[in-house]
Amino acid sequence: MSEVEIPARAEVEIQAKIRVEGARLDLYLVAQFPDFSRSAVQKVIEGGGVTVNGKTAKASYKVRHDDLIRVTPPAPTHPLPVPEDIPLDIVYEDEFFAIVNKPANMVVHPAKGHWSGTLVNALRFHFASLSEAAGEYRPGIVHRLDRDTSGAIIIAKEEKTHRELAMLFEERKVFKEYLAITTGVFDRDSDYIEGRIAHHPLDRVKMTITADEDDEDARDACSYYEVIERFKGFTFVRVQPKTGRTHQIRVHLASVGHPVLADKVYGGRDKFHLAELVNGLPEDQNPLLLSRQALHAFRLRFRHPRTGQLLEITAPIPADIQQTLDALRQHRKG
Repeated sequence: MSEVEIPARAEVEIQAKIRVEGARLDLYLVAQFPDFSRSAVQKVIEGGGVTVNGKTAKASYKVRHDDLIRVTPPAPTHPLPVPEDIPLDIVYEDEFFAIVNKPANMVVHPAKGHWSGTLVNALRFHFASLSEAAGEYRPGIVHRLDRDTSGAIIIAKEEKTHRELAMLFEERKVFKEYLAITTGVFDRDSDYIEGRIAHHPLDRVKMTITADEDDEDARDACSYYEVIERFKGFTFVRVQPKTGRTHQIRVHLASVGHPVLADKVYGGRDKFHLAELVNGLPEDQNPLLLSRQALHAFRLRFRHPRTGQLLEITAPIPADIQQTLDALRQHRKG
């Protein structure tokens, strides 16, 4: 997770839920603002930007049921994101929100090292109205995808819908399905992967599975996978995360010995060439199949927060994952 300042936004009030009772204030806020590191949140707390029930609180404060937490982040240190004419694949749109098929290698919102070329820059160009419930640096952003994960992401156009969509995610009423190509062949056709996820103690960009019940940073996580197709040395799977932790699918698949293909952080490499499937292939006939993790947010299903209609939206499989599947079917059919 990048080391960034929480961007300026209107004051935010959070009514603590009973299931978080006893959690440290800094960890609770990290859960509410998952795009920001614990140290970034602690800086806001130390600067007096967080009050609980009207009083300035410390990071170690234990959150209680019905605490009223007010967050006032610091002034911005960078200009607001400007509109940029970046093409968008919009797979659903109405007056309340849109769903965009985000390409790989696109950061969702501005952060340290990525102040242009983000999804937010594109959104500000393509949409006349965007919710600012998540702040001026993240207009319309209800949830997020990793930079190199492609697929469906919801964009809110106004605040009321944004809050209602966020509540659907909070209450786990949004069905999410991802498609992934993994290394290795799964023995079982389907199963649950459960493991508490925490920040890696040595590598700040990684998450890890921990068995330490006393680790206050760890959060329960559960993912369901189902094999779609097996190949020699690889598997094509669908994954349905039951929780929404940082890097959850990537961490869970790696934890059972099947990291996502071309996932540098959890699999050790970020490229996949045809020569890895075909021995003796000449260099000039060795195309690059993948230059990012083979993970795609394929399907979202939920009830429209304003109309009650059941929506099921899919984002087409991107070309790089499709060409990798075609190569596997040609050269590694099981």
